[in-house]
Amino acid sequence: MKEDLIVKNFKTYLRLEKSLSENSVTAYMTDLQKLTSYCADADLMITKLSYRDLSVFIESLADLGISPRTQARIISGIKSFYRFLLLEKVIDDDPTALIEGPKTGRKLPDVLSEAEIDAMISAIDLSKPEGQRNKAILETLYGCGLRVSELTELKISELYFDESFIRVIGKGNKQRLVPINRKALNEIMLYLRTDRVHLDIEKGHEDFVFLNRRGKQLTRVMIFTIIKNLAELAGIHKTVSPHTFRHSFATDLLENGANLRVIQEMLGHSSILTTEIYTHMNKETLKKTISKFHPRK
Repeated sequence: MKEDLIVKNFKTYLRLEKSLSENSVTAYMTDLQKLTSYCADADLMITKLSYRDLSVFIESLADLGISPRTQARIISGIKSFYRFLLLEKVIDDDPTALIEGPKTGRKLPDVLSEAEIDAMISAIDLSKPEGQRNKAILETLYGCGLRVSELTELKISELYFDESFIRVIGKGNKQRLVPINRKALNEIMLYLRTDRVHLDIEKGHEDFVFLNRRGKQLTRVMIFTIIKNLAELAGIHKTVSPHTFRHSFATDLLENGANLRVIQEMLGHSSILTTEIYTHMNKETLKKTISKFHPRK
């Protein structure tokens, strides 16, 4: 893939999947331009850079008199770019993995209330061919806490209706069994029997659960677009993405007494430290509740 196309695709990724504002997208692209200019001057390919190449680039930022704070922002943006390249399978290894990122506080992710999720589901037009599919998508995201890539890769052969489990292929090609509630299963079954069965399915896509109108596997970008549109229709002004449903799933489990290790297993986190962000969210909820309702607030 040509580098100009890669950069263009990264810009689309920032807009749709990361739901960044135009100002933020412009800032990312401006910072990435510094790296592409460096590569052009050094006769290097941006997809072939090593850790050493990037270290030299970062040293050059200091030589240009760029402040440490701005350097940290540029490094953060470049790390995002290489994570995108990994996601798109353009590269096999992340050359920024050992580069120290900026020391910033941990941002707690947005979550949706059950009422907000119901509002998004109610905004779906079930008279349209894709209506039941989209309803099944939202119920599956919220009911299982899947990553968007896990949802697009979900296969019919990995649905265990009688046992109420689905098999998920997560990061690092790791497989796990995730419980799925009866509501989500029923919506999937209804989609398979009423809408999907009428599609002219392209060869090689027969086993994927969620398909587009051309009978092909849905892309991550399409899932983001569906959710963004439904959030707008439901009048939700938060930044909503497929990952918001994953955060909401985990937060609701924790706040209703689920064990952190169990949540870690269902989310497919390799480290409990990643899952522990939800304990911070839980504490924030407690603080807000006390602040709102305690007489000594």
